[in-house]
Amino acid sequence: MIHVRHLSHSFGPHWALKDCTFSLEKGDFVFLSGPSGAGKTTLLRLLYGSLPLQRGEIRVGDMDLRHLKPDQVPLLRRQVGVVFQDFKILPLRTVQQNIALPLEVRGLAPQHIERRVRAVARALGLDGRLSVRCGQLSGGEQQRVAIARAFVVNPQVLLADEPTGNLDPELSLRLVELFKQFQAYGATVLFATHSIDLMRRHPGAHIMRLEHGMITNANWPGAQVFRSPDEAFRAAPPETDGRSGLGERL
Repeated sequence: MIHVRHLSHSFGPHWALKDCTFSLEKGDFVFLSGPSGAGKTTLLRLLYGSLPLQRGEIRVGDMDLRHLKPDQVPLLRRQVGVVFQDFKILPLRTVQQNIALPLEVRGLAPQHIERRVRAVARALGLDGRLSVRCGQLSGGEQQRVAIARAFVVNPQVLLADEPTGNLDPELSLRLVELFKQFQAYGATVLFATHSIDLMRRHPGAHIMRLEHGMITNANWPGAQVFRSPDEAFRAAPPETDGRSGLGERL
């Protein structure tokens, strides 16, 4: 479902990702861990098509992101649901309007939209807030609206960027269980988190750790692990676009 090979990405002279390689199959659940600045958000943005692919390969479902054209990005995002760190909700619209937005974009019938929105809102404890404008909600409530908006489209892939950051421990565990329910129906989940407690409570999940842009630990054979930048540089494939090698550019 997600296949990444030799993925590197830089912002000017700074390398956010260095030669990352991993594969996730349909229905896999992965906790993406690592300190702030390790490259977690950059990786998720590349998988979602909101950053250009500079070097390496990414396949999401049947889409090869090396050849992704601007008019194909909406097709990618029909397969991928995302929960952002900064929510990206519309503060002047109600909870119901925010959650319904991706369904309206897809042209679904109003009765189907209302049924789906109410079901997801109920699961996240928002059913009593549907008529409230999102700008009047607490940070935790806004985060739940963002999560509901990602869930409501039944995506094949769910990407979550620190979705429990503003939630209490009980609601955080409940949220992970909701992600696990989508996994049970075949969704592939990549869940970025700093919470050691969440990962300990789900010992069967895959865990992939990023440090300094490299995959430094993974508990399943689908990821390539490096222990040092030199190791990553030696493994990086030769350039094909006339630019210098990864080790030389850093």
